[in-house]
Amino acid sequence: MNTEQYVQLDEQYGAHNYHPLDVVIESASGAWLTDVDGNRYLDGLSAYSAVNQGHCHPRLLEAMQSQMHRVTLTSRAFRNDQMGLFLKELCEMMGYELALPMNTGAEAVETAIKAARKWGYQVKGVPDNQAEIIVFDGNFHGRTTTIVGFSSEEQYRADFGPFTPGFPRVAYGDIDAVAAAITPNTVGVLIEPIQGEAGVVFPPDGYLKALAELCRENNVLLITDEIQSGLGRSGKMLATDWEDVRGDILILGKALSGGFYPVSAVLADEKVLGLFKPGDHGSTYGGNPLGAAIGREALAILREEKLVERACQLGEYTLAELKKIDHPSINHVRGRGLFIGIVLNEPARPYCEKLQTAGLLCKETHENVIRFAPPLVISRTDLDWAIVQFKSAFA
Repeated sequence: MNTEQYVQLDEQYGAHNYHPLDVVIESASGAWLTDVDGNRYLDGLSAYSAVNQGHCHPRLLEAMQSQMHRVTLTSRAFRNDQMGLFLKELCEMMGYELALPMNTGAEAVETAIKAARKWGYQVKGVPDNQAEIIVFDGNFHGRTTTIVGFSSEEQYRADFGPFTPGFPRVAYGDIDAVAAAITPNTVGVLIEPIQGEAGVVFPPDGYLKALAELCRENNVLLITDEIQSGLGRSGKMLATDWEDVRGDILILGKALSGGFYPVSAVLADEKVLGLFKPGDHGSTYGGNPLGAAIGREALAILREEKLVERACQLGEYTLAELKKIDHPSINHVRGRGLFIGIVLNEPARPYCEKLQTAGLLCKETHENVIRFAPPLVISRTDLDWAIVQFKSAFA
């Protein structure tokens, strides 16, 4: 079968909830993809930062295959010999006392919301069913009905209500707006240190530190969603590390499994996650031995292959080179690490299609932004080639 036939199958039998580029991937390795017609492409998206370690990393493949021959699922009704080790290594690497494993990023966000509310009622003393969590314009935390209910994107909300109350929304990067929104019932502030889906958007320098201090002063939990920005993507292990900020609750996913399996986690100290008791929350697959074994290896690869440092060095170089492109369609280029947005004065889709023809796969976000976030294992040579393709696309 060729590309056109596969696309036809997708269109005929699949719900039309995505608008992908018409490229059909058959195999992948490292930073490169091959389609069903034999064409090769450099991956400029990393499955929305899920494959920071590169496609089909041999160590992850070996860890997965080894565990699959032993045991893949026990449910949380029994213990397994991988989950505890995974949680220990994760907590020690991130600097937290406890972790709660889940599967998808959206599940982890829902878990963090429940944890913050429980803390608010049991520790802060907020009246029953009055807890509030402040969120931000441009946020993207997942697709559950609760989460889309506090999105500022009308399409994400349209025809999916009624929505869960308790999520006042303020302008991203405006510390005074957060301060004004805090009430005695505020239990948390949920923020992406870098807003990926909004177009690789950064708050002003010093904002995260000021936000952490504001939360401390008001006895409010700072909840950091690092599902996309964490695990090396920004050139630090966590994007909050750029300002030496530590969230009270940390949410991880995507690259936590290197693209092999859905693995996510919520991390916090005993004072927050220690409030959960048996029956409060759960997941049949959360903490399963297969996912835990993969997660352990994914963390080891980030550390041992120095992918965080690599993202910092290569990202600085790439950002500087892309900023040199002078074209009336480009408004500006912004980024940190290998998390880069090329902001245009017109729709980005035609440029993504032009790059696809040249062999570089990127994807538009927020209509007018080209997101460039290649696997952290990408070589300098391949980056130089990608930069040439960007320059050609805007020639």
